[in-house]
Amino acid sequence: MPDDNVAREMIVFTEIAKEEITRTLNSPQMPEGYALRVGIKGGACSANYLLGLDKASESDEIFEVEGVKVVIDRKHLMYLIGIKIDYTQTEAGMGFVILKG
Repeated sequence: MPDDNVAREMIVFTEIAKEEITRTLNSPQMPEGYALRVGIKGGACSANYLLGLDKASESDEIFEVEGVKVVIDRKHLMYLIGIKIDYTQTEAGMGFVILKG
């Protein structure tokens, strides 16, 4: 497992985002071994951030960030430096938001 200090510099959670992720991962319906997957899809100016729940694969690095198990494909690591994951609730709905720091 890589140095978790690297992940703490790479990814930051707001308190509400951490609570929502932890609640979901600890749900009785969540299969064993799942973690928060953070990644990107696309490239250059058209890249989109991805969040999901998944098991780690051979191409992933596994981190513990603020008590949350996070998996990231090694190819995505440099693109995720400095992101902040938040959870928002508005009239339009609720969900996670990724902000580039």
